[in-house]
Amino acid sequence: MVPNSGGDSLAVVQMAAGWDPAAKRRWLPGKTKDIDLNASALLFAGDAIVDVVYHEQLTSQDGSVRLLGDNTTGEGDGDDEIITLDLTRISPQVTTVFFLVTCYTGQTFEKIENAFCRVVDGMTKTEIARYDLSKIHAHTGFLAGKLVRAHQGWEFRSIDEEIQAEHPVEAVPQLAPFLA
Repeated sequence: MVPNSGGDSLAVVQMAAGWDPAAKRRWLPGKTKDIDLNASALLFAGDAIVDVVYHEQLTSQDGSVRLLGDNTTGEGDGDDEIITLDLTRISPQVTTVFFLVTCYTGQTFEKIENAFCRVVDGMTKTEIARYDLSKIHAHTGFLAGKLVRAHQGWEFRSIDEEIQAEHPVEAVPQLAPFLA
C-alpha cells in the first residue's frame, strides 16, 4: 500500500508508459513493424467492470480519468502515453482502478527496447512505482498495479504481473484474482 508522501490519501495519480520505436533494419526495408504499447485504466465497482480508459476511449464517463493521447510508435523521449486520474472526482461506485500496459501490435515485451511503466503521485510528482517491461518474456500484457478505495482514501498496491493480452478487453477475465 502506498499513500502519498505526506501520509494522506492519494488525490491525483498518473500512470505512464514509454518505449523506443522499432529499429529500422537497412537490409530489410519495410520489414519492421511499429510497436504500439497502450496504457489503460480499468475501473471496477466491486467485481464488475464499469469503465475503461484506453486508446479507443480517452476519457472516463465521469471525466476523472483521461488518457492524454495515443502514441502509436514510441517516438519521443520519456513518457509516451500518460493517464491522469483525479481521484477526488472519480465516481463513488468505483472501488478499484487497474493499471495495464498491452502491446497492441503483438510484440512480446522482451522485443521492445526501453519499455517501462511508472505510477506517479500527481500532487508531489513522486514516483510511486516503476517497472522495466523489457525484462518480461513471452507476454504482451503487464498489470502494474491497482488503486483501491480504502477507509482513509485511495491507496496504490503493486501487482507486477505478466499477462497475455494485446487489448484491454482481453485482460479483463485475467483480473478476477486481483480484485480481492
